[in-house]
Amino acid sequence: MLALLYGLRALAFVLFLALPLSLISVMLFSASLGFLWLGTVPLTSGLVGYMFGSTHMSMLWGIVFFSHQLGGFLGGWGAGRLYDIKGNYDLMWWIAVGLGVFAALIHWCIRERPVPRLAMAAATA
Repeated sequence: MLALLYGLRALAFVLFLALPLSLISVMLFSASLGFLWLGTVPLTSGLVGYMFGSTHMSMLWGIVFFSHQLGGFLGGWGAGRLYDIKGNYDLMWWIAVGLGVFAALIHWCIRERPVPRLAMAAATA
């Protein structure tokens, strides 16, 4: 499901870049990102809890959340820096597409299994 969400985000960016800029294309793009953006939060937290257990979930989810904040900062700063260098945001849009495809591929490879420590504990219980 996470791979699908990230892939759909990348597709939304590509469609937005391919369609002529209009009020309708902006509204459709905004609506699609609104539906897709926070859909990853419960899936990611559930995956972290399932794979690593509830004992350390708050710490691990904190690391995931913090890394997203760093990514958000670097994305905003990087987009502004690219604008300063190139005078437009074109490269930023394509980087967003590439990152969306990369995220989809990485999440496609995740095998939803508890870590060996939890699997052994469940087997002995």
